[in-house]
Amino acid sequence: MTFTSSHNSPVTVNLTPAVNELFTAFKSLSVDDQLGLLWMIYHNLGCSLTPIPPGAARLFLTQGLLHRIKQMAPTDQLTTIRDLMMGADTAIARQYGLFVPTTKLAFWHQLFEWMSMGDVVPLAAGYQLSPQAAVLFKKVASLALNEQSALVCWIVTTIGIAPVTVEEAVV
Repeated sequence: MTFTSSHNSPVTVNLTPAVNELFTAFKSLSVDDQLGLLWMIYHNLGCSLTPIPPGAARLFLTQGLLHRIKQMAPTDQLTTIRDLMMGADTAIARQYGLFVPTTKLAFWHQLFEWMSMGDVVPLAAGYQLSPQAAVLFKKVASLALNEQSALVCWIVTTIGIAPVTVEEAVV
């Protein structure tokens, strides 16, 4: 199956019906539930979902954007992350939209690392997934590793917005 990422580059991934179903269900969640579910996937399955180490080059590409978020007040950090998840037309969402899928994975890996350390606003203490998101998490955890990886890649690739191209700016 081929899908279009937030920056309109076609990405070909073999998606199973289970992955398609979970992606659709993920997109139907509220933004906070989407963020919470991604967090839980990272927190509980993250090590197994990093088949390609973030690497210096990918981390370098994300550092400017990540540090802009890190320097914000906690409420602004959360608003920015929510806006990114919702695809709001912001400078950060457009910059994120320029990243290729592996760089987007590195971005979320580092962001969740900082959330774990408290350098970026973490989820509320004692956070629990909504019942709907908890069901999805169990389904994600039961997928084969390659299906988990495909799902997470598809999710992070569709976050953000397409940056304005020169042709669009001229029209």
